[in-house]
Amino acid sequence: MIKCVMNFLKLFEKNFIVAAHRGARSIAPENTMTSLKMSVGYCDFIEVDVQLSSDGVCVIMHDDTLSRTTNVFKLDKYNSRKPYRVSDFTYKELKELDYGSWFDGQYEPLLTLEDALKFVKEKSLFINVEIKDISDSFSDERVVSSVMEIIKTLEVEDRVLISSFRHEYLLICKKTLPKIATAALVEDEHPANLISYLKELKVDVYNMENELVDRKILKQLKDAGFFVNVYTVNSKARQRKLFQMGVNGVFSDILM
Repeated sequence: MIKCVMNFLKLFEKNFIVAAHRGARSIAPENTMTSLKMSVGYCDFIEVDVQLSSDGVCVIMHDDTLSRTTNVFKLDKYNSRKPYRVSDFTYKELKELDYGSWFDGQYEPLLTLEDALKFVKEKSLFINVEIKDISDSFSDERVVSSVMEIIKTLEVEDRVLISSFRHEYLLICKKTLPKIATAALVEDEHPANLISYLKELKVDVYNMENELVDRKILKQLKDAGFFVNVYTVNSKARQRKLFQMGVNGVFSDILM
């Protein structure tokens, strides 16, 4: 694992980069502090997902609802809150829930972006923060400013890569913190006029799903100066093939 480099993008000077997808989620409940801690030493950077509580606190959570990874459905007082959207719960309410028992029977508290970034800073690690598309609940400016403010306050800009499927967020990130590394996340298909599109977004990295990898597209991206990561690649054989093709990094659930 690389430590003590000055900018996230310096990671890509190393070959065969592996990212811990939602932490060490094959052996710990995803997007919890335990999953982050257990990934240390087995990856080059950690990936987490962030969204906002109803009162604007940045919380680490992948799904837009709480059903899969919390015990919310066991609490009678929340029966009327289905489908348990994260953005419908206050930070105080989210803190009442258990984020680990669904996985291994062990309690896990809510992880906030602030605590995740404090951990990264303390351990001299690197992190990919995916901003979930929550444009149906909050303005783009509010979402991005909430995330950027924590990054600026903790002075971890150099340790963070911001990614999102909502590419509007990425432009705002660059306007707010011009030096922060950003990545366009894509699935299903590549955007039209891909290279021009990415240049307009001012991104540094292209994070695409495994099924989209194509040698021609990969060469175009690399020739244009973009770093390329692929998700989610749990097969070691597939990882080796991707690295041989020239992919910079892979996101994996299985680190050990």
